[in-house]
Order: sequence, then structure tokens, then C-alpha cells
Amino acid sequence: MTNVERITAALQAYMKAEMPEELRKAMEYSLLAGGKRLRPMLCLSACEMTGGQLETALPLACALEMIHTYSLIHDDLPCMDDDDFRRGRPSNHKVFGEANALLAGDGLLSFAFEVMLSEGPKHVAVAPRYYEAAAEIARGAGVNGMVAGQWKDLANEKNPSADAATLTDIHTRKTGALITAAVLAGGMAGKADAAEMKALRAFGAHFGVLFQITDDLLDVEGDEKTVGKTLGKDAAHEKLTYPALYGVSASRRMAEEEARLAEDALAPFGERAVWFIELTEQTLTRTF
Repeated sequence: MTNVERITAALQAYMKAEMPEELRKAMEYSLLAGGKRLRPMLCLSACEMTGGQLETALPLACALEMIHTYSLIHDDLPCMDDDDFRRGRPSNHKVFGEANALLAGDGLLSFAFEVMLSEGPKHVAVAPRYYEAAAEIARGAGVNGMVAGQWKDLANEKNPSADAATLTDIHTRKTGALITAAVLAGGMAGKADAAEMKALRAFGAHFGVLFQITDDLLDVEGDEKTVGKTLGKDAAHEKLTYPALYGVSASRRMAEEEARLAEDALAPFGERAVWFIELTEQTLTRTF
């Protein structure tokens, strides 16, 4: 079983928990719709790279995917980015209605923490920093992380005075914070020492910027069928993006530099970092 298959199987098992059936359907519609499983994969791979047991990191990884999915459901709502499609099919609110989509997102966010905290007693003996890892995920998702980034992103739509510092702050929080939390949580669930944690934090920071730049470029140049969501919306909403501020060519160069810095950060891990190096290269040239 691959790690992606392991994550999907665990998510399916968690979703068998007792809850109203219609709420389950709305949550599963988005949670089990596929996707890259990037954040949980980062968590599991960081745990593995630092000598930990994958089963210890699995509840954290599943929680990350639940949190990410809730953010996508809310992001697609008319009051946010107003997108009718996600992962190649109608967005959650187009199927279940806006109120139910909002609650499905709320359910996934709450359930993520229920999963992490209830699973903790099984794993703290082998991973003493398990709850610290859960707290790291909370910070990455929260009021100084992803939520703050989304707030600032909306606040700076159609803002002609928004500058590079604002752009960096938005995406360090909105995208980078949860990505960084994923690799740090994996290291905490593993056996990462202080130097390795520093390296993981640096990798997460640079990889998060790389991911966002390539995401912005896809909105300009991507193929809608391949990407699986409506493109051109950043420009339509006059969002502050890397191509809008720097242009396409300069954004590509910035992506290349962030990829180099992300790979350099992995030096302490040597050959153990092969998966992360390959992921970085794939992200630099990604088409979805």
C-alpha cells in the first residue's frame, strides 16, 4: 500500500464515525474527492525521513487533509472566492447548498482536532512530542496562519497600494503556514533533533512559496480541465498574486530560486530526502 492509499483508507475509516448521514455525505463529497494529498504526504514523509513510525503520524496527516479540505469548501463559497468547480466537479456548495457546505467545512475542521486528540494516547509513548505536533498544526491553520492569510488575501483584493511585503505576508500565512506545519508535525512524530527541525522549517517555508508561485502561474497559464477548477479568477478578482506583481517571467525565476533554497535546506538529511527533492522538482514544473 502506498502512502497515498494509506491516507485515503484512514480517512475513509474515520468517516465511519457516528454523525448525521447528510452531514457525512457533504463532508465525504469533498474529503474523498481525490486531490494530491500534499499536506498529509509531507507529514508522513517527514516522519519517515526522521526515523518515526508512519502509524504515529497518520492521525496528524489525516487531520491535515481534513483541515485543508474544509478550507477549500469555504474558499469556494460565494462570500469568499466564489468558485463553482473544485477538483473537476461542482464545488460543495453547488451540490449541498451554501449553508450545508459551510457546516461541512466546520465539521471537517472540528473532526480534525477530534481525530488528533483522541488518537494521542496511543502514540505518545513512541512520540513524546505528539501533542506538540497537533499544536503546530493548530497554529498553521489558525489566527496567525491560514485563516489570517485568507483574511489578508480578501482584504487586499483591488488594493492598488498592496506591495511585495503584503504579498509575502499573505502567502506565508495562507499557504506556507499549513505546509510548514505538516513537515514539522511529521518531524515531531518522528525523531527529528533540533538541527533537523530547523531544516524542516526552512524547507517548509521555501516550498510553501514555491507552491504558491506555481499555483498563481497555473491560474494564468494552466489548462482548466487539467487543473480542475475555474482559472483566471485571480485577475477577475484583482487579487494580489506573484504574476500580477512581478510578471510571469520574473515569477518563474522566483519559483526556480525557491526550489533551489528548498532543496538546499534538505542537506542535513542526505539521501533520506530523495522524496522531498523529487516533490520539489515536480512542483516547479507542475500542471495541476
